[in-house]
Amino acid sequence: MEDAKVDGTISVASAFAAHHEVVQDRDHEFLTKAVEEAYKGVDSGHGGPFGAVVVRNNEVIVSCHNMVLHNTDPTAHAEVTAIREACKKLNQIELSDCEIYASCEPCPMCFGAIHLSRIKRLVYGAKAEAAIAIGFDDFIADALRGTGFYQKAHLEIKKADGTGAVIAEQVFEKTKAKFAMY
Repeated sequence: MEDAKVDGTISVASAFAAHHEVVQDRDHEFLTKAVEEAYKGVDSGHGGPFGAVVVRNNEVIVSCHNMVLHNTDPTAHAEVTAIREACKKLNQIELSDCEIYASCEPCPMCFGAIHLSRIKRLVYGAKAEAAIAIGFDDFIADALRGTGFYQKAHLEIKKADGTGAVIAEQVFEKTKAKFAMY
């Protein structure tokens, strides 16, 4: 090794570079699996071209693809499906010791699911614009970047007031003792 010193130690710079290469190699390996899932989902008619892989300690826990058409469920995106399956397989509701590899930049719902599951790391391949270009419009590009260019909301949103708001808020106060989260 060129950066090895006479005493056999390796410089910090070359050790970091070697670590960076290992991380890049494993990221490439798991991202490739996510992309393979995307193709698998389309080929099977299950849904759009999206795949996701949940990894723990360099081991694939689950490898999933978009199941929207197969499940007749608009929330069955690859990332959400992978999180659901990983939680079932590991019998836990949080994945803080896991990473997720997604073939494409997650939409707001998937990003929310990733956040709520406490996954420690997200690696994605394609930018949202690649999916937007072929007609998918539910992407984080608008939600996080605040552009509002692609998203066309056809939904009226209203916060309840009066008694409806009071009873809805009371459920949290009345049940808080039953939920010691995390």
